[in-house]
Amino acid sequence: MDTRPIGIFDSGVGGLTVYKEIRRLLPHEDLIYFGDTARVPYGGKSVKVIQKYSSEIARFLEIQGVKLLVVACNTASALALNRLKSDCSVPVIGVIDPGVRAAVRAANGGKIGVIGTRGTINSEAYQSRIIRLRSDIEVLARPCPLLVPIVEENIIDSEIARLAIHMYLQEFKSASVSSLILACTHYPLLKKAISDFFGGGVALIDSAEETAFEVKEMLKARRIQGDENHHGKDEFYVSDCPESFSEIGEAFLGRSMNSGCFLHSWQSDD
Repeated sequence: MDTRPIGIFDSGVGGLTVYKEIRRLLPHEDLIYFGDTARVPYGGKSVKVIQKYSSEIARFLEIQGVKLLVVACNTASALALNRLKSDCSVPVIGVIDPGVRAAVRAANGGKIGVIGTRGTINSEAYQSRIIRLRSDIEVLARPCPLLVPIVEENIIDSEIARLAIHMYLQEFKSASVSSLILACTHYPLLKKAISDFFGGGVALIDSAEETAFEVKEMLKARRIQGDENHHGKDEFYVSDCPESFSEIGEAFLGRSMNSGCFLHSWQSDD
């Protein structure tokens, strides 16, 4: 049995959607989550900066002794995953490929929409992978930069959120997309509002569940599973304001973060 923890990181709190699914699927594994709350959002930053931040966090998590690294950030998965795979001494999994496979299945030959940060959409990581799987599928993609701060500020039920969703998603509604990839780990918290906008007629794809399954398969393939009789421990690191992270994180997880887990503040060397 391999008792080392699994490392998960995101630009902020959004990756908790991935953490939650991994915890549900693998209750016996120890998890370490890193949220780069001081430098969120990543979406408008350059490739060089995103790669620098991602490498810095990956090194930190490797120092914590993780056995597997999950990049629970779409922007970092799009722009830094290959670099992390070559630089890290442990296996690295991103969130893009699992989400793409789920979207293609759900679309059943129909149009696929993709929404995410500017960095994710401009990288064309999702678009190119969809076309690689199904060259006959039409893909529409659009950055939605306001949605991350709406989630980070915990105003997901506000009129501002509804107006932003209408502004960004009207073209997808008009185009009658069959499935819509929520290509940012923050967006699942807006899933109800987005579903309401479409009248429930579009399959909304977030890659959290698919990524968790891939993590389980990777552990099995590498023979690095933990002891199934062990009760997994939770440890969280943030680069700014643990109190705000804890408050918003509870909305993501649907439970209190005041007990049964460890929350630390981390500071970059910069």
